[in-house]
Amino acid sequence: MKQLSLEQIVNCGVDRQTAIAILPQVERWLAALPAVECWQQLTRHILKPDCPFALHELLYETTFSDWDASQKPALAWFPSQEEIESTNIAALMHQLQIASYREFHAWSVQNRDRFWEMTIQRLGIRFRQKYTQIVDLSRGVEFPQWLVNARFNIVESCFQAPENSPAIVFQQDGVLSTMTYGELHALSNRVANGLVDWGFRPGDAIAIAMPMTAESVAIYLGIIKAGCVVVSIADSFAANEIAVRLRITQAKAIFTQDYIQRGSKQLPLYTKVIDADAPKAVVLSLDTSVSGTLRSGDLAWQKFLSSNEQFDAVATASEAYTNILFSSGTTGEPKAIPWTQTTPLKGAVDGHLHQDIHPGDVVAWSTNLGWMMGPWLIYASLINRATIALYYDAPTERGFGQFIQAARVNMLGVVPSLVSIWKTTACMQGLDWSAIKAFSSTGECSNPQDMLFLMSLAGYKPIIEYCGGTEIGGAYITGTLVQPAAPATFTTPALGLDFVILAGDRPTNKGELFIIPPSIGLSTTLLNKDHHHVYFADTPSLPSAVRAGLSDQFANQPVTPQVNPPLLSLRRHGDWIEHLPNGYYRACGRVDDTMNLGGIKVSAVEIEQVLNSVAGIYQTAAIAVSPPEGGPSQLVIFAVVAPDRQQDKATLKTQLQKAIASQLNPLFKIYDLAIVDALPRTASNKLMRRALRDRASSTNVFNKCLMTNDE
Repeated sequence: MKQLSLEQIVNCGVDRQTAIAILPQVERWLAALPAVECWQQLTRHILKPDCPFALHELLYETTFSDWDASQKPALAWFPSQEEIESTNIAALMHQLQIASYREFHAWSVQNRDRFWEMTIQRLGIRFRQKYTQIVDLSRGVEFPQWLVNARFNIVESCFQAPENSPAIVFQQDGVLSTMTYGELHALSNRVANGLVDWGFRPGDAIAIAMPMTAESVAIYLGIIKAGCVVVSIADSFAANEIAVRLRITQAKAIFTQDYIQRGSKQLPLYTKVIDADAPKAVVLSLDTSVSGTLRSGDLAWQKFLSSNEQFDAVATASEAYTNILFSSGTTGEPKAIPWTQTTPLKGAVDGHLHQDIHPGDVVAWSTNLGWMMGPWLIYASLINRATIALYYDAPTERGFGQFIQAARVNMLGVVPSLVSIWKTTACMQGLDWSAIKAFSSTGECSNPQDMLFLMSLAGYKPIIEYCGGTEIGGAYITGTLVQPAAPATFTTPALGLDFVILAGDRPTNKGELFIIPPSIGLSTTLLNKDHHHVYFADTPSLPSAVRAGLSDQFANQPVTPQVNPPLLSLRRHGDWIEHLPNGYYRACGRVDDTMNLGGIKVSAVEIEQVLNSVAGIYQTAAIAVSPPEGGPSQLVIFAVVAPDRQQDKATLKTQLQKAIASQLNPLFKIYDLAIVDALPRTASNKLMRRALRDRASSTNVFNKCLMTNDE
């Protein structure tokens, strides 16, 4: 029998009188109800957002104390029939007369062309010239052509809501403001006209290195309206990283800002752009004096803007580039990934179905145009006729939570490490987040305890775990509002897409994930890498998996290579995934040398190149280590130092951290440092990163310092 005492409740921070009042009812539910039903009663009637989280944890652990966690994770949210019926997924299932979600996903994969056509029609995507075919696979799944012969500009589909509807709600200096769809449309037209007046032509690459603001959203949309290509650069990058991205894309201009405001601090941005030897710039100013100190050829924002609020968006072929984004691979130079006119459809459809965004919803995600979630937020919100919520300061403090409350946010996107900060500081305690109907989490592996905490902040609303990449335009694995949610787990492959989990070429429940193409959103080229080598070379073939009975949808197909060639190739993604016994999934990190730090994907080589330039450093190895209980990866550095430059660990760690902050990104934090005599290498001199990961795990990096060479 599940036991719970009065003192246990009091020790959670609950006053004694309240503990005395709730204990009898809690004990009755624990004794009489199955765990799932008991938890539902507790979350509806006892556990409120203003209760100490320690009480939430105690009751959750007690309720599921006899739960077989090896078979399936304990569920924390269950959709009612009314909630299910209100979803966009349910509407499509009714239209197709499909009874279960599993059948719906299978249908979406077996009928990919019809799935994408139905969702495109449902979103009302505008075409100047309609496609003659949804997809042409005559060149194979590596090179699908989507929306054959179509001509359109995806930005036109972002302005289907009434002109007076709020497009963006934003908070700056404590003031909540709104920009309507009509105002955003007019401002983006002024940007497009300004580009034309300045002599730019369709196809020109124009960079943006700015915080996520109402103006940067208008700039993003205006560049694409003009037929130009956005080059996405995160404002947190150091000058040399900005320069790399400008060089790769041959950007002809850049939009930036004089400073980034973070609390009482002003962090220089325009000076970093100058140090990057950027092309001519348009500079938005927080400091009105900056206009007098611009480089020759640069323009202040107000001087750049055209007064003409009318613009006829440039329609292009579906494969025309609209955006160049960057994602780190296993080499020092980031992959330059082009998005086409069709890529935004992936994010918009994911938002429509998986995050269940409806017209009028308010959607917040603390992100930046330098990362794919910035453009994703624009398209997933505006194409679904929702409102983007933007907070101009750091999301780590209570002011952000107050903004979420004031803006009545309905869907809040997070990075797991951000939730960990909220949990540690208790800065969101007592806020009214009752408007939230769902959270979504991406960028890092989640921690179950932190995700339970997040759910508790809004009275137990589901978390849609969302994992994909820049080269996908959205997710390959995620969740829905029609399935129960367990903290830190995924429930389904994304609709319209599927994958397999393999060890070598054999199916497994825990191994490397491979995507089964094609899908709208999947990249087909890279500007500076061999796309085939990165994603398709030497991948296992699907027929061997079919022979092993891996996937129901292929079970009845012959397995000879000649059958249905478009579905035989697998696409490498590099994630390690576990398929749980109840059908849910858990992310287990990366299989290559890339890592996610604070929600930002970076290669080990990029970090090592910076650290190896520090005086007295011979060699370094950067690895990501996940906590035993799961959650965001932490950066651990192994360093070989010159014999005459031996330093104490704390001093060296500070020097290396400063190098990363100044040359790469201040958001990348070193969790721990090991000073070693040599790095383990193979006979061919390849660094043995797995041996380093094993060493970090064996020394229990999360409970004590790593061993150094003289310990």
